[in-house]
Amino acid sequence: MEQEQFKIEIVPLRQKLIRCAGRLLDDPEEVEDVVQEVFLKLWYIRGELDRYDSVEAVALQTTKHLSLNRLKSFQLRQREQLTESVVPGNWSTPYTDLEQKDNVDQVMRIIDRLPGLQQIILRMKHVDGYEVEEIASLTGSTPEAVRMNLSRARRRVKELFFKM
Repeated sequence: MEQEQFKIEIVPLRQKLIRCAGRLLDDPEEVEDVVQEVFLKLWYIRGELDRYDSVEAVALQTTKHLSLNRLKSFQLRQREQLTESVVPGNWSTPYTDLEQKDNVDQVMRIIDRLPGLQQIILRMKHVDGYEVEEIASLTGSTPEAVRMNLSRARRRVKELFFKM
């Protein structure tokens, strides 16, 4: 596939790829980075793209996988930051470090099991530090609905944590 053919077939997929990545990632800059990375990957394998039945399917699948990888690495970074910030340095012992890490891992696994909206709102509030009004505007919801979802999510996390 030559440069002109690439421009004709791949570049018009840009908006679809942005929508695909945008469903998984909140940050528009991250979405843009993923789409650019997909274009680079497709450019590097442009000679092999003729083997595929649908170049669009390859592009969308690549976008999905790259977005999920970024989301997973973001979640890992958040867990590490949460673990580091919970126990003050002077009171830290190997035992308390391990116990704290286990507790944080349990809470994060519980959060991962929450319904999608509650999971997102809880992370936005307690991990990313957004205010209720900001979350409401970003999710297209009302502040009251955000507070209700936060309350339900917190209650569910508490229930499940103490059951473990």
